[in-house]
Amino acid sequence: MLPQGLAEDRPDTISSTDISTFAECTPGGGGGRLPSSRASSPRPQETRRSSWPFRMVSQGSSPSLLEALSSDFLACKICLEQLRTPKTLPCLHTYCQDCLAQLAEGGHVRCPECRETVPVPPAGVAAFKTNFFVNGLLDLVKARACGDLRAGKPACALCPLVGGTSAGGPATARCLDCADDLCQACADGHRCTRQTHTHRVVDLVGYRAGWYDEEARERQAAQCPQHPGEALRFLCQPCSQLLCRECRLGPHLDHPCLPLAEAVRARRPGLEELLAGVDSNLVELEAARMVEKEALARLREQAARVGTQVEEAAERVLRTLLAQKQEVLGQLRAHVEAAEEAARERLAELEGHEQVARAAAAFAHRVLSLGREAEILSLEGAIAQRLRQLQGCPWTPGPAPCLLPQLELHPGLLDKSCHLLWLSFEAQQSQVDSGKDGAGAPGGSEVQSQTEGVAKAERQNGVQPQGRDGAQTPKEDRAQTPREDGAQTPEKDRAQMPQEEGGAQHQKGGMSNKKRKFKGRFKSISREPSPAPGPNLEGSGLLPRPIFSCSFPTRMPGDKRSPRITGLCPFGPREILVADEQNRALKRFSLNGDYKGTVPVPEGCSPCSVAALQGAVAFSAGARLYLISPNGEVQWRRALSLSQASHAVAALPSGDRVAVSVAGHVEVYNMEGSLATRFIPGGKANRGLRALVFLTTSPQGNFVGSDWQQNSVVVCDGLGQVIGEYRGPGLHGCQPGSVSVDKKGYIFLTLREVNKVVILDPKGSLIGDFLTAYHGLEKPRVTTMVDGRYLVVSLSNGTIHVFRVRSPDS
Repeated sequence: MLPQGLAEDRPDTISSTDISTFAECTPGGGGGRLPSSRASSPRPQETRRSSWPFRMVSQGSSPSLLEALSSDFLACKICLEQLRTPKTLPCLHTYCQDCLAQLAEGGHVRCPECRETVPVPPAGVAAFKTNFFVNGLLDLVKARACGDLRAGKPACALCPLVGGTSAGGPATARCLDCADDLCQACADGHRCTRQTHTHRVVDLVGYRAGWYDEEARERQAAQCPQHPGEALRFLCQPCSQLLCRECRLGPHLDHPCLPLAEAVRARRPGLEELLAGVDSNLVELEAARMVEKEALARLREQAARVGTQVEEAAERVLRTLLAQKQEVLGQLRAHVEAAEEAARERLAELEGHEQVARAAAAFAHRVLSLGREAEILSLEGAIAQRLRQLQGCPWTPGPAPCLLPQLELHPGLLDKSCHLLWLSFEAQQSQVDSGKDGAGAPGGSEVQSQTEGVAKAERQNGVQPQGRDGAQTPKEDRAQTPREDGAQTPEKDRAQMPQEEGGAQHQKGGMSNKKRKFKGRFKSISREPSPAPGPNLEGSGLLPRPIFSCSFPTRMPGDKRSPRITGLCPFGPREILVADEQNRALKRFSLNGDYKGTVPVPEGCSPCSVAALQGAVAFSAGARLYLISPNGEVQWRRALSLSQASHAVAALPSGDRVAVSVAGHVEVYNMEGSLATRFIPGGKANRGLRALVFLTTSPQGNFVGSDWQQNSVVVCDGLGQVIGEYRGPGLHGCQPGSVSVDKKGYIFLTLREVNKVVILDPKGSLIGDFLTAYHGLEKPRVTTMVDGRYLVVSLSNGTIHVFRVRSPDS
């Protein structure tokens, strides 16, 4: 007797009784067709749920489901193709058997996804568990994907079995239980046979569209890999192996076996319990991951805040040091001026004594050498009286006080172990506490505590602490410093003098009013705090940094006057062209400061702004725009508006056009001198409201100009549409100066009055300071960018500084 369930198997062939019954139900037989209700009604199904963890979507499935399964879930992560003979590793990752065989090395396989090392069974990678779940999905996908109904219908699978000689008619239906495509006649007969009348026969078009995916998955039977065509129906409990009918009657005949449904019901609770434990672990891992991300975000935020504080603290120290420098230099100048005045008085007195004595001595010599006896005797009394009078007078006005100045540095400045800035690290607080601490803006309680910490460290290292405004706090013994006129300024009175009213501290007999006025302006401007970095940066470490390259003068032996640099532009590889308006010359220099000669200019022209094009040089002089060849030949010139004192010139990135600012608008000329385009930044609504004194172009094709009428920096495209405009406090109340753009679009703006070059992002938002007086800037005039990474700055005294721009990612 067969074990339970084996007698229910579907026969592999169709019996004669089935054929006769099928013939009676076909349209050609005598029995007629089944009622339409019987043909269209589904088989009464048992109330059961699918035991597979992956359920296909029914009635709502779309072709995207097939694409997703074919490309992601059913794709091997090694060969990136559809899985073939899928094998599952203990880590539950599935790959092709052949792909795993290629990865096996030394009896182990390392999972490509989770990197877990798995030992290979003695029988090879074929002994890994076969993923019947994936096999079932692959069968479903292959059955849906084989053939295209629009190109040609598949053939019926039963027509050749009933004695027909043809390959079968076109299929119009599919049996979900037999997994066969059927023509209309075979489908009607399939519903009538005794052994297949309970099968579910569905429309082939709907099946291909995915309407019956879930039902097909429920009726789908896993096939035995040892016996093709046999479905897996049992589970051998001692071997934990799935069996078909043939396997059940073979070596597992004496083993206790369970039907698959009963085995699933018995083992599902244990799997669900384990899955619930893993789900709870996933919740904990998700929470831990969020906590870690929040901690990392707080770390980055605090690092950005501390970086800003470091920049501000260093700037305060530099401002204080520069203020002390000006003060000490002022004292030195006052001491020298007082000493020179006293020396001049003493020299005048000595010269007077010398002149009187020399005159008397000369007269006495002449009388004694040329006079006769009577004449000598007659003058002898007067001469003797005068000479005795001169001998009795003091020859010197007293000892001259000579106090030589000596520079005394604080010991902390020479001590390498003295650190004005340092970092301390503490454990992160809770999110609520950190939110409270970080609520204040820089400059609040956190900055105050940082400043107090710096002051405390300075006192511990012997460095003089700073005040809140960056001024140096005077020591008590400093009040006893003698001045040239003998007066002393009490320290209490000095502390009460307001910085914003007086500016500089008055010195009796010291500097002149003009010098004191300049010193007061220097202090009031340089102590203004710089604005915070823009919101587009996560921290100050993202700003480009300057690296000093070289410095050289531009005055040449043939110059009759001191250079006045009004224009700079790149000219060839690692070379610049300098417009010296005072000497009416276009000078060529390398970035190392080597003089390369000049580009001849027309007679009487004083070049103002200059730009280099392809094989030509454009420059403005007076109210004209010139285009000349490198040897000085004038190719064309154009008259410009007289309403502007100077016209800025810039070359477009293509190198075949030149732009010039004329009375608030921009004109673009081609190489032939024809006007290519003309626009006003912001459109015609801004007519008469712009005054572009400096102009440049970016590698992205945008225009950047310094607008003195709006006191702003404007960025616009080639059509005049404004991309961004900055007129904030970062200008320190100054008129925007020369502008340059690097290869990434960062804008470098010169502020001559405060000795700074600030940096803006490509849209014109202020980022921070790039160059200050600390880098040797003293009244910078114009700048240019060479090769997109060298910033060339010219000073008012004709000196040129070259800085390499280091990008944040370098």
